[in-house]
Amino acid sequence: MQQTLVDDVSFSGIGVHSGKETKIIVRPAPENHGIRFRRTDIPGTPDIQAIFKKVVDTSLATVVGEDGSIVSTIEHLMASFAGLGIDNALVEINSYEMPIMDGSAENFTSIMVETGIKQQKIPKCFFVVKSPVRVDAGDKFVEIVPGTGFKINCSIEFDNPLIGLQELSFDPDLDDFFQDISRARTFGFIRDLEYLKKFSLGRGASLENAVVIDEDRILNAGGLRYPDEFVRHKLLDCLGDFSLLGMPIQGHIKTNKSGHALNHAFITKFLKEKKSWETKPVIMKL
Repeated sequence: MQQTLVDDVSFSGIGVHSGKETKIIVRPAPENHGIRFRRTDIPGTPDIQAIFKKVVDTSLATVVGEDGSIVSTIEHLMASFAGLGIDNALVEINSYEMPIMDGSAENFTSIMVETGIKQQKIPKCFFVVKSPVRVDAGDKFVEIVPGTGFKINCSIEFDNPLIGLQELSFDPDLDDFFQDISRARTFGFIRDLEYLKKFSLGRGASLENAVVIDEDRILNAGGLRYPDEFVRHKLLDCLGDFSLLGMPIQGHIKTNKSGHALNHAFITKFLKEKKSWETKPVIMKL
């Protein structure tokens, strides 16, 4: 069955690019509402549906927009909704960028679990994959194939001794989203952070909300939360991006070196290839 929250939950923090303090309130929503964002600082603007056709930018984060109103960096909260199987919620936000929190989805996930998730009266509807769909960009790709339940495999490769080649699979029937995925933080190189700040981006980035790499060392005092935290965060981002299909998936996804832009290109192609999938209620855990 579809699910929503038992009660309101709120979060506050700075936007990683804007550096501005932001507050959000996540409210329960009725069946078939989906996930929607509402800018409370711009009265009268329409709610923005968290679906692929509302994506307006994928250069540094996933950004959705409607009639000139945008909400940026939604992927971590969307990953929490996907990982917890929450289908319906209204996210009220008083700025244009989501709070980055600690750079992971742990805060969102833990508070929503603590508040409670409730079943609703209408079944979930799933994209059931019937034949493969793939999008390539050089040595990068995203593909999906038919399969029982939902699984995702991500691989990354960086020319850096701390990262190198990493690969991870996640199956919600076997793995724990909160313990295994939600705590993985976004990461970047100190040289990139300095570059972003030259263009008035990354104003809120710090060692408190990102894993920062300086050549062959981690600058964060506590080090990594997982030996392969980098690929775990990449998988977290993918869960958030693929949730913009608007319905959960029954099929197996594999990505290699993908990012927000390639994930969005894949979603666009997937939805165009209508013979490759069908939608129907399916009893499964997601």
